Amino acid sequence: MTVTVDEFKVADSADSWTAAGFTVDGDGVSRIGSVRVRLAGRDHGTGIVGWSLRGLPTDQPVDGIPTTRSNAAPPTPAVHANGATSIDHVVLLSPDLHRTVAALAAVDVHPRRERDGQLGGRPMRQLFFRLGEVILEVVGSAETTADGPSTLWGLTYVVQDIDATAAFFGDRTAQMKPAVQPGRRITTLRHQEFGMSVPTAMISEH
Repeated sequence: MTVTVDEFKVADSADSWTAAGFTVDGDGVSRIGSVRVRLAGRDHGTGIVGWSLRGLPTDQPVDGIPTTRSNAAPPTPAVHANGATSIDHVVLLSPDLHRTVAALAAVDVHPRRERDGQLGGRPMRQLFFRLGEVILEVVGSAETTADGPSTLWGLTYVVQDIDATAAFFGDRTAQMKPAVQPGRRITTLRHQEFGMSVPTAMISEH
């Protein structure tokens, strides 16, 4: 069975995401494309603190990330004032790329492509996996390893009209720039100004 993302659990308040133009249901869930983002509040920490995946054999951490097996059907997408229609990709920061790739392979998730670059002047490798609608971008050092769990770090959303989204946020987004993907543009949200703890970007459609 194909592994897909059902839900991300985020340690933010619903109010912070509502302020950023996301529609949040009364149960604290924002339905973005085929994925739920469950806003658990700061009592649970900060950032993305776990996820649930369809297609897993059991509940088990994936390279240290709290992971729950799900059989839930995809939600009906909500309409969001900021123009978000789906989650393009989630970034996973890995202290040990070989270990992370092996952990994903153990649940039958395999890289589709990889890309070498630099981060802060240091060699960096990106590996890309497909989890249904969502791309999983695994980022880590191409040369060194460290102990500790991997972490889910940031989310990028597809929007219908990137110019309208930039206008919606005003000066609370960075300057628009070309995305790595040809023909697409991206802007980074100043998420902390909304009280959000998850690094957030908005990208134009394909």
